[in-house]
Amino acid sequence: MTYSNIPNTVKSVVIVGGGSAGWMAAAALSKVLGTQNCDITLIESDQIGTVSVGEATIPQIQLFNRILEVDEKEFLEFTQATFKLGIEFVDWRKKDHSYMHPFGAYGTNIEALPFHHYWLKMQQEGGGQDLSKYSLAAVAAYQNKFMHPQPQQNSPLARINYAYHFDATLYAKFLSNYSIKKGVKRIVGKVVDVGLKAENGFIKEVFLEDKQCISGDLFIDCSGFKGLLIEQALKTGFDDWSHFLPCNRAVAVPCDPTQDLKPYTQSIAQDVGWRWRIPLQHRVGNGYVYASDFISDAEAKEVLLKGLESEPIADINILRWTTGMRKKSWNKNCIAIGLSAGFVEPLESTGLHLIQSAIAKLMTLFPTKQFHQCDIDMFNQQTEKEYQRIRDFIVLHYKVTERDDSPFWDYCRNMSIPSTLQQKIEMYQETGRIFRQDDELFNETSWLAVMQGQGIQPKSYHPLVDRLPVSEIERRLRNIESVIQNSADIMPGHHEYIKKHCML
Repeated sequence: MTYSNIPNTVKSVVIVGGGSAGWMAAAALSKVLGTQNCDITLIESDQIGTVSVGEATIPQIQLFNRILEVDEKEFLEFTQATFKLGIEFVDWRKKDHSYMHPFGAYGTNIEALPFHHYWLKMQQEGGGQDLSKYSLAAVAAYQNKFMHPQPQQNSPLARINYAYHFDATLYAKFLSNYSIKKGVKRIVGKVVDVGLKAENGFIKEVFLEDKQCISGDLFIDCSGFKGLLIEQALKTGFDDWSHFLPCNRAVAVPCDPTQDLKPYTQSIAQDVGWRWRIPLQHRVGNGYVYASDFISDAEAKEVLLKGLESEPIADINILRWTTGMRKKSWNKNCIAIGLSAGFVEPLESTGLHLIQSAIAKLMTLFPTKQFHQCDIDMFNQQTEKEYQRIRDFIVLHYKVTERDDSPFWDYCRNMSIPSTLQQKIEMYQETGRIFRQDDELFNETSWLAVMQGQGIQPKSYHPLVDRLPVSEIERRLRNIESVIQNSADIMPGHHEYIKKHCML
């Protein structure tokens, strides 16, 4: 018996909203579920603009593209993409200080212990280089170099971890073309009303401005901040995290590039919030994330324009949000994905990953028409943990700072923080230990990069480090640094590599 003939199977999925979230969902469903088994309909309005400024990603996006069996060259060409080896944070710890949050590990484990404990000991001994010297991603990024992982055993070149910068509008279009070819039905229209079933409050249908009525078994809300289905129709509720993350607005505008093609995102702290710089093949994406309690929209636009390397090539786009998440991302027969589910500011480029992760959980817990509550509860529990762990990691950047030059930074330094974050900070301060919890998104390398970069100096290190004499630790660290630098020397320039290997 085929899927479509089995009783209670979901036969129709309706996605409300296009953009990255809607088309990522449509592409994944059409690939994994198949339109021959289930009708997949996406409704998007040409009257409603998408956010589409999220141009930076993290390495997990590679897995999503591989599942779709996307040709990387075709993807890079279509979206005008470049490669990303990490994020440079400028002026976050204090003015005139910067550090890299790289993709990929620092050094290598020594005697079964994490590398950084040996580095911490050498720091206390007055030796050892800057932490970034032990990361190929960081060294290559600062030298504007890139290459794909190479088939060389026991070499850092075999473990190059990367993500992309790309035009988010073009990525949505790329996935739209992909989805429609696989049989997804696209309807251009504006949803003006939602019909609920009287017996259980489930969504029965949506009504469009042109009087069309679209019914379905499962509804996916990709309507952005407004949450047309999850909030306006189902009244799900929202947990507000503005206390921890007071930035609630952004202004964004592209410009022409005047610098070498950097394989990393830059985040440059301001008196209020921070600016981003994201290099694409055809332009530079720029934005300024700020807190409206501390600066006006007009002043924010001035800060953004003043920081541009060349004249803007489009109008300034302004975004407003409340940081936080829905009390339930899956409510009845509706699943919110993307901005409709929640929003944690784009400091660590997690927006597209949260879309991807929600889709993965949906596939794992894909329902029947019975919509078992145990599946719904598991989806919501896992989503809540994921958002909270990402929230904690973002808060870390603001809380742990030496900046005292503005009311905004005074607020951030002095604000209370979640107990889960406080525990992580205290453990690193006391022992240098970092524990990854619940398979959280950001691993030990990420936490180390930011905690050390923001200025936390542990009081101690793992006691078993003392099994090796200082001279031997020093020798091994020098060797690792040498191997990293020699590997970076082999790598070609980022721009050169894209032109030679990544264009159709």
